Amino acid sequence: MKMQASSDSFLFEEFRLDRLGGGLFRRDDHGAFVPVAIGSRALDLLAALIERRGEIVSKEEIIAAVWPKTVVEENNLFVQISALRRILDAAQSGQSCIQTVIGRGYRFIAPVTRVEPFFGDRGGRPESEDGRDALLAAALPTPDKPSIAVLPFANISGDPEQEYFADGMVEEIITALSRIRWLFVIARNSSFTYKGQAIDVKRVGRELGVGYVLEGSVRRGGNRVRISAQLIEAATGAHLWADCFDGSLEDVFDLQDKVASSVAGVIEPALQVAETARSASRRTSDLGAYDLYLRAYAMYSAFQLRQALALLEEAITRDPHYGPTLGLAAQCCQHLAINFNAPNRDAIRPKGIDFARRAVEVAGDDPGVLADAAMALAVLGEDLDAMIALVDRALAFNPSYARGWHISGFLRLWAGQTDLAIEHGEMALRLSPRAGAAGEAYLIGTALFFGRRFAEAIPRLWVAIEATPTFPNPYRCLAACYAHMGLLDEAHAMIARLRAIMPEVIPRYLPPYRNPQHRDLLLSGLRLALGETT
Repeated sequence: MKMQASSDSFLFEEFRLDRLGGGLFRRDDHGAFVPVAIGSRALDLLAALIERRGEIVSKEEIIAAVWPKTVVEENNLFVQISALRRILDAAQSGQSCIQTVIGRGYRFIAPVTRVEPFFGDRGGRPESEDGRDALLAAALPTPDKPSIAVLPFANISGDPEQEYFADGMVEEIITALSRIRWLFVIARNSSFTYKGQAIDVKRVGRELGVGYVLEGSVRRGGNRVRISAQLIEAATGAHLWADCFDGSLEDVFDLQDKVASSVAGVIEPALQVAETARSASRRTSDLGAYDLYLRAYAMYSAFQLRQALALLEEAITRDPHYGPTLGLAAQCCQHLAINFNAPNRDAIRPKGIDFARRAVEVAGDDPGVLADAAMALAVLGEDLDAMIALVDRALAFNPSYARGWHISGFLRLWAGQTDLAIEHGEMALRLSPRAGAAGEAYLIGTALFFGRRFAEAIPRLWVAIEATPTFPNPYRCLAACYAHMGLLDEAHAMIARLRAIMPEVIPRYLPPYRNPQHRDLLLSGLRLALGETT
């Protein structure tokens, strides 16, 4: 199956498929396009159908395009088609966008407009009606206050092993900027989706809905560090400011703060520089502990939890009062104890509680440490209302903290406040639009499941599974969802996929669901999926 070039966008009905940006968007009530939670397989399938719109595309051709060089059962194609129809046909009163041609394949029948990307001067030719203007109209809405995305800084140290250090510098600069309450800062997970790409700043501004973009580089040589940065206005591409900051490795925190203060000073001249000063909990005089934390963070993000925990414990030995290491260690412990069936989970659990309590003691006003500790303590059995208050405190310090909204959403979910969980998940998604569509899919999907909105939950849970295929909880929730809908074949298939990564179908420990009906809905669904009748 020959595919066309994929560096363009397609508009159909209230949707936009952005092959360049890598996502599906739906137009909201205000006319702006917002991300839709959709799995990568379903997205590839939609692209394959749209690029041959009006034609019959055989099942064999679709499977070859979506699952190249992979042997898959036809049921996988059926599941993805069903997920697409639930998304695309939700507001339809007539026939589906995707037509089944019995015995032959599928055909996409909705009218489609190809939107050509705009790359500079058109040589005096007018812009097409569906061209650049359509792309700009499809952008995320810009917040009503100054907004910025910090892109990954280039590692120019000449040593690929220093990549984690350059990424850590960006993480710290994002944290410093996020503490400025009048500034809307895009989360690291979204800005880092541009890592390794040729950057079109105007496109970044449209896709993330921001007014400014910060990019730069980091050079680390021996005991010296140089951070170079430049601030760009996204709409025009104009360079507003550029500078270099040199210092010894011991001065690295001051260098990060200087970058953040300089950027904010350009955006808002009335800035009080003290607003960017981070709490003492983020400081450590032991640069070895800081280096271990950066390495552990990279492993934690890849769910290499045991390796991350080992590095964090080494860092904590070097500096027992370094808040970020304590908070992240607590998170590693709660995942190992609850979600990943660790053989020594009974020993890990009290260790996680100890790390989290110590993190709270040293956190001060550090929102990251407070939020990590709140989630770990809630999962490990501490008072849920107290942990909700703790994460509310974190968000008061930093309203632009996407992970804080994500954690707050889960605490509300466990408290039985499903509508508020969805609201906070959507806030996290706005702050992290490139990565958040996957990151919030499990949260929102589970909230929809508990609200018995099963058909809406299914595509969200599929996104979560495809984004983190080694994380067991979305499999459980989706199996229960299928079972309650009477789709027992799909439920049995999901149980089989779960058992491929973990033998424990009905977990020994559940998250702290306060509403007994939510707990019963999940457990009864799992029993149905297992074929149990009582």
